Amino acid sequence: MDFSLRSRVAEKMDDPNMAFEMLQEAYEDINKCNKLLGGDKITIQEVWKLIKRTKQKSYTILDMGSGDGTMLRKLSNFLTERKIEHQMTGIDLREDVLEIARKQSEEYLNITYKKMDILKADSGFECDIIINTLTMHHFEEERLETFLNQFVSLAKVGVVINDLQRSKWAYYLFKVFSFFFIRTEVAKYDGLVSISKGFTKNELIHLSNKIPSVIHTIRWRWAFRYVWVMQIKQENNI
Repeated sequence: MDFSLRSRVAEKMDDPNMAFEMLQEAYEDINKCNKLLGGDKITIQEVWKLIKRTKQKSYTILDMGSGDGTMLRKLSNFLTERKIEHQMTGIDLREDVLEIARKQSEEYLNITYKKMDILKADSGFECDIIINTLTMHHFEEERLETFLNQFVSLAKVGVVINDLQRSKWAYYLFKVFSFFFIRTEVAKYDGLVSISKGFTKNELIHLSNKIPSVIHTIRWRWAFRYVWVMQIKQENNI
């Protein structure tokens, strides 16, 4: 494997013709992986930091690339326990994935889902906080700047991006991990492809330099993740 550049190989779960049952099983594996490795907690912790800084009465949160809605449900539980009022919307391009999300979120009256291309979300989707978990690596280099500027234009408080580090250690340790803990071949394959499409810190810093209008914080987190927080400057909220 050459890790010097991001891979452009397609993931199996990006296939719109994948059988629904197979897709659902793959998401179950992915969620198990994130739970064991603490991936979801990274996003929740950073959203909580933004909330503690601003101390608003309520928050609107937009999940760009929400998948089966697991991240929104976990975040909603976290905020509800802390008595933070919130409304959430999950955006995804695939109706079959949104079908899974809606079914699993039936008890969450404050979560809605909409089928849409992330890059086409307009001012009608303005919100306080945008989260983006394991979605940015699906975008090719030439679209990333548009992708990021779209987020900054819609969020009033901040943006939290949680995505994978591209490295040999991450790749080969995931191979070992998946042998023991991941059941489906789809999730095993896509996990490795996702790592090969991930980012180095220098690449993220280079992208952040193109968006000087916000305050950037980029940190490495276990297991082989980067969390990138873009805090909207106060004058941008006036």
